[in-house]
Amino acid sequence: MAERAFQVDLRGVVDLLSRHLYSSPRVYLRELLQNGVDAITARRAADPQAPAEVHIEPPGTGGDDTLRVHDSGIGLTEEQVHELLATIGRSAKRDELGYARHEFLGQFGIGLLSGFLVADEVEVVTRSAGGGPTIRWIGRADGRYRVEKAAEERPEVGTTVVLRPRPGCEEWFTTRTITELAREYGSLLPVTLTVGPTPVTGDAVPWRAAHATPARRRAALESYCRELFGFTPLDIIDLEVPEAGLSGVAFVLPTSANPTARATHRVYLKRMLLAGNVPDLLPDWAFFVRCVVDAEELRPTASREALYEDDLLGHVREALGERLRDWLVALSQSDPTRLREFLRLHHIGVKALAVHDDGMLELVYRWLEFETSDGAMTLAEFARRHPDARFTRDVDEFRGLSAVSAAQGIGLVNGGYVYDAEIIERLGELDPKLRLRPLDPGELSTRFGMVDSATGLRLRDFLAAAEGAMDPLGCAVVVREYAPAAVPALYLTSRAAEHQAELNESRAAADPLWADVLGALEPALAADRPRLVLNHANPLTRRVTTLTDPDLIALAVRSLYGQALLHGRHPLRPADTAALNQSFLGLLDWAVRSDPEENT
Repeated sequence: MAERAFQVDLRGVVDLLSRHLYSSPRVYLRELLQNGVDAITARRAADPQAPAEVHIEPPGTGGDDTLRVHDSGIGLTEEQVHELLATIGRSAKRDELGYARHEFLGQFGIGLLSGFLVADEVEVVTRSAGGGPTIRWIGRADGRYRVEKAAEERPEVGTTVVLRPRPGCEEWFTTRTITELAREYGSLLPVTLTVGPTPVTGDAVPWRAAHATPARRRAALESYCRELFGFTPLDIIDLEVPEAGLSGVAFVLPTSANPTARATHRVYLKRMLLAGNVPDLLPDWAFFVRCVVDAEELRPTASREALYEDDLLGHVREALGERLRDWLVALSQSDPTRLREFLRLHHIGVKALAVHDDGMLELVYRWLEFETSDGAMTLAEFARRHPDARFTRDVDEFRGLSAVSAAQGIGLVNGGYVYDAEIIERLGELDPKLRLRPLDPGELSTRFGMVDSATGLRLRDFLAAAEGAMDPLGCAVVVREYAPAAVPALYLTSRAAEHQAELNESRAAADPLWADVLGALEPALAADRPRLVLNHANPLTRRVTTLTDPDLIALAVRSLYGQALLHGRHPLRPADTAALNQSFLGLLDWAVRSDPEENT
């Protein structure tokens, strides 16, 4: 069977590329500037003394409603016009093997199509540096075009692109809009760019500009940051990746940033703005900076609104992350006050890096404050105070046990916030002596004081009644003396007891077959039970232990149980909620009985 060529609907292709490839009509001027700059680059490769000028005439300048963009570039011959302008995807900016030539901004041969975002017709008038007549090319949005010799010779080598606004697109052709777009996209271009009589270029790249002193350079960059991003940076970090021809600056945010929001950056390619909101330039953890960079070798996507993800971009991302890391380490040595201010604002990003970076781990260990049973302090200071400290992985557990733990001489660190537990567990990689063990709440009771033998003998009947009241809830009752005396009771459960409770809940909710399977696992688990540890040093608890009425003992002990669960922020099972309600109502009923004899 004979092969056939694809049938291409030119009108549909033009519509697809010009109206759907780009996110906004505003990029049309950027693409026209790109083509002009690339044409100048090509001409100056053969003639370094050739002029480098792009001049934009807004509508009204020549007495009509057309926009004209003139460049002093290399121009095109009639053959090149047919080959390049009439073939979508064909570009003179590639070598003989089809690879992109790095000195050019555009590579895809589709930039001129952006003119159809705002116009139904694009006219190109061009005179080649290689000689020949001035050629006029007119392309239409429906896919038709024609080529002819221009009625008038272009006085200079170069190209003029002419656009007439489509009805409804006049707003993109006002002098003010054109000037703003030219300044946004082309203010750093290494050519002379003007809009009418207004110069757009001329200033040096801000981070490369010469200044008399470092202080003046910093002041100029702070002003530049305020103009671009609207904030005065906490600090400024110079960036450079020679392999990508990249240079720029990172501005450290002066306020806390949302770590879940993707940070975006202002990226120039060969001094033409790619976009002001480019993501993925830095590692995810570096959400505390906003960057402005210019790169020679990074590749844009076809729409020139994002960076192409390749090995070079991956290397740039790693190199910039390493630069930020080095800045933090240097800051810890040169300016601890500023480092503390930075960590107060952006600790989450630093902690995210410390999870896998030893240098950042040491910085966090020495400088970042954690919540501890002794108050907020660095892990280094806490380790000096408590060589045998513990940590919790849960914020509520820390808050419920920190005071009791401290009273027993056990230093406790809150590892319940994001990345904290991973960082604490990695400390042993820095130094085995720094290793912190997770706290098993059950071990706290081994630090509590025993009541004397006479008191223990007197409490036998009370404990028997209390055990009977708590047995349906799966909780043992013990009496100890511990600080602080203000705590009437603690609910303590070991890790094994937690597993046992989870197993029991799963068996209760499972079908008979699965319940039997879980039952077979039960002997492998420890038989520990959660314990309600009554504090005999607490005046209220001490009075409760003198009760003799079994019913009143049950109400009081279950009330202390509920209070201990709430104080420790433990989850309440339905049985716990019922017991708490019954004990509250029972005690209230007992308290308001009218017959005093009933309360004895």
